[in-house]
Amino acid sequence: MAYYLTDDIYPKWATFIQSITLPCGRKAKLFTQCQEACRKDVECAFGVLQLGDVYLRRPTAEDLQRLLNIGEQRGFPGMVGSIDCMHWEWKNCPTAWKGQYSRGSGKPTIVLEAVASQDLWIWHAFFGPPGTLNDINVLDCSPVFDDILEGRAPRVSYVVNGHQYEMAYYLTDGIYPKWATFIQSITLPCGRKAKLFAQCQEACRKDVERAFGVLQA
Repeated sequence: MAYYLTDDIYPKWATFIQSITLPCGRKAKLFTQCQEACRKDVECAFGVLQLGDVYLRRPTAEDLQRLLNIGEQRGFPGMVGSIDCMHWEWKNCPTAWKGQYSRGSGKPTIVLEAVASQDLWIWHAFFGPPGTLNDINVLDCSPVFDDILEGRAPRVSYVVNGHQYEMAYYLTDGIYPKWATFIQSITLPCGRKAKLFAQCQEACRKDVERAFGVLQA
């Protein structure tokens, strides 16, 4: 059960904490050890907040141009990353929620949708709602296209085979819908060009899978 502390209790706690700066006895030492371990949580939170301006944000116009340049160098002009989902085991899932987040394995998992670039920058992350979900169900709830729908997305312009396009795209696997913003591999490529395209697309799409591997390491 959550609780809060009123203002009049702060001085008492401050005095108590100072009194065990040099703990004497088993209980005092145990309390100090536990308190210092738990206090690391807020330090970690501060660290995340400090990194927020760098990592926990949408791409700026400069970031988007860098992603487009990388995509063009890899043979995919207009590509801004790879999108995919993974089921992440939720070890500390509350008991009351385990039934909602459990699949056939019986272990609670939560679905993470992410977009990652070649340098493993995950610039979009969305955790899906409870229930038995796949990539399509999560995509229906995802805010990944909100900037485009609301007219806030940076302008994009690139040329492929003599045609100019003004919408970036993601590399995906075969489960995603056939949208203009998703470029998939060729299931049964016939001919040299088709085989080369499938090989390059599948190699570049592994960026997001490598990012998932780093998260699970």
